Amino acid sequence: MSEYIKFSCERVAGEITSFGGLPELNAYRRKLLDLRLIGVDPTGVGFGNLSVRDRATKNFYITGSATGGIQELALAHCAKVVAWDFERNQVRYEGSVMPSSESLTHAAIYESDATAGAVVHCHCSRLWAAVLNEAPTTSKAAEYGTPEMAYEIMQLFTRTNTQTRKIVVMAGHEGGILTFGKDLEEAFAVLMRERQQRILR
Repeated sequence: MSEYIKFSCERVAGEITSFGGLPELNAYRRKLLDLRLIGVDPTGVGFGNLSVRDRATKNFYITGSATGGIQELALAHCAKVVAWDFERNQVRYEGSVMPSSESLTHAAIYESDATAGAVVHCHCSRLWAAVLNEAPTTSKAAEYGTPEMAYEIMQLFTRTNTQTRKIVVMAGHEGGILTFGKDLEEAFAVLMRERQQRILR
């Protein structure tokens, strides 16, 4: 188990049989890598992840743990999250790689918004500082990848404009920002719009 994964994982199948959204995921991942919004930090720790909902089920495909430094992901670098339990801090998945440490966070967005089809989790200290407490923001006490973070996000959907703004700032995870949309195109566009308005104007 990765030291960065805070939930318990149960693998229920060794391989993912297919994932038609992989080319699109790689295309947007390349854009994020080029902008250094995902990748590997100077200490060698990967940061950022993407997920895409399986429209036929409640499941979602997510980039695997410790894949931040890989330029082009293969099917083996993704996990299919097939069940989650916030209260028990558990994730069940299919695939040969453990799902991202942010899997419960992505699950919280999919649980809260039936129209969400993709989630981007990136890191940008300048944008994070600019939108902290201006956009929907989680408590500083909620750590990444924990049930507390998942519950915080679900509460934001009920008491803020998260569903329409499509962005969440993670106060307890410096630099951490989530955007989402009906697909990766929209999730990426939300991020680029915020970046343009806040730090590139």
